[in-house]
Amino acid sequence: MAYTVADLIVETIREAGAQRVWGIPGDSLNGFTDALRTHPELPWMHVRHEEAGAFAASGEAAMTGELAVVAGSCGPGNLHFLNGLYDAHRSRVPVLAIASHIPGDQIGTNYFQETHPENLYRECSVYCEVGRTPEQLIRILDIAIRTAISERGVAVLVIPGELFTAKIDRPERVPRIRATSPVIRPSDEEVHLAAAMLNAGKRVTIFAGAGCAGAHDDVVALAERLRAPVVHAYRGKEHLEYDNPCDVGMTGLVGFSSGYRAMESCDTLLMLGTDFPYDQFLPRHARIVQLDIRGSQLGRRTRVDLPLVGSVVDTLPLLTPLIDDDRDRTHLDAALQHYASTRKLLDELAVPDDHIPIRPEYLTTLLDQLADDDAVFVPDVGSPIIWAARYLTMNGRRRLLGSFNHGSMANALTMSTGIAAASPGRQVISLSGDGGFAMLLGELLTLVQNDLPVKTVVYNNSSLNFVELEMKADGFVNFGTDLTNPSFAAVAESVGIRGWAVTTSSELPAAVAEFLAHDGPAVLDVTVARQALSIPPAITAAQAKGFTLWSLRTVLSGRGDELIDLAEVNLLSRLRRPKE
Repeated sequence: MAYTVADLIVETIREAGAQRVWGIPGDSLNGFTDALRTHPELPWMHVRHEEAGAFAASGEAAMTGELAVVAGSCGPGNLHFLNGLYDAHRSRVPVLAIASHIPGDQIGTNYFQETHPENLYRECSVYCEVGRTPEQLIRILDIAIRTAISERGVAVLVIPGELFTAKIDRPERVPRIRATSPVIRPSDEEVHLAAAMLNAGKRVTIFAGAGCAGAHDDVVALAERLRAPVVHAYRGKEHLEYDNPCDVGMTGLVGFSSGYRAMESCDTLLMLGTDFPYDQFLPRHARIVQLDIRGSQLGRRTRVDLPLVGSVVDTLPLLTPLIDDDRDRTHLDAALQHYASTRKLLDELAVPDDHIPIRPEYLTTLLDQLADDDAVFVPDVGSPIIWAARYLTMNGRRRLLGSFNHGSMANALTMSTGIAAASPGRQVISLSGDGGFAMLLGELLTLVQNDLPVKTVVYNNSSLNFVELEMKADGFVNFGTDLTNPSFAAVAESVGIRGWAVTTSSELPAAVAEFLAHDGPAVLDVTVARQALSIPPAITAAQAKGFTLWSLRTVLSGRGDELIDLAEVNLLSRLRRPKE
């Protein structure tokens, strides 16, 4: 049997750690999918939309840290990768995208379905090249995989369809390309400078992100030595929130006021492995030490007094012994007290009340209480990321993954498919907004076809809820955000997935328990309060003015009932609550 370029691609990506290939077949990709047919050790994961395939690969790579692969046919086929590849690229996870192309001798002629993927994907990749001959393609295949793995990003290979079936000699051995583990740390002089600056600070706060993965104990040890509160960015939550006596929550648009205050009141800020984008939440007058494994990130968001290039896990064991151990803990105690008060206020919202629609806070709290200790949660961009940030408890075994950098709708269900495929036997819970869920609703069929037991919770408020909050903050009357939804539970049942529909708080605990215990994919469609307010931790004067203008304009437009609903959900329910 003839050995082809496609055979070599399949064997090479398998040796590089890929466990499956996501995608949709098509004429220009047929040579590749036929090679997969004869290599059953690398399963073909058929999705219903190429965007979903790219998101699945992004979720798989985020979960495992290993190379994930997505493949699509020429023109409009692989054009759909764009959103999912942007997500993978901005989340810094290793993904190889195989974008098949029109026949090589037709490129540049405006041929049927012609696009130029090498131009389209250059901005969202660490490597993007076109295969032109079998010999050259073999070389760039190796480079693409090495670059994706070593730089933790997206590599795109654009391959004219006829190259897949080109005959080549079988190599004596296929290269085994895997990630290396270099030690990356600042110089001794820089570490001592950082220690001196931190020792000089009277009120030090640590702000930590995803770069702290694997460094939980090191960060906690440094925080205790510094008597410093630890604030986390969203992607730092799963790595630092648990077993951390210095944790004071999250800051940012969906975070806690306690996190914001701990940073606002510090005189020295230590930023660890975070590319937090919202500079309005960073302190204006503090001295700042920033540590990141990528030098290009240093000073990107705010002025930095001492930039350090290195990994958190390699650097902190050198820094912590240099910190004075007789520091005052007034700043830490004040931050912890503020966090306790903030946490109490948040928890007061997470209660059942059959007089109003189900509070999303209560739904998320039940999921947190009843989910497995090693569950993987994947929130949609929109209001579900708020409730996940505030009401899910991390413990060192649970994971919290999502489109936190790219911020795309429809990420939850699609990323969950990739995570579930990579984690058989593990509970994977998609926290889907009704808008995001409906956007790629066909991926329910992907769950059935690939036998993936994803548990999908739909926060059904018949609106683009986060957009409505943004409109309120800017003073606009809500417009264009209504969603006319079907019964998502009934839709699920129609395709062979078990579905539950819940409309009252009293029936929710039993439904959540049955839903999570179900053997197979399941959908829990929960009608939640549309007017649940998720106020950011720091309200600007412009936002306060915006809410006032929204109230006035809403009344004048004849929609004053929205204000009544707002008061009912957010104020009167508190007044009805029995006093302790």
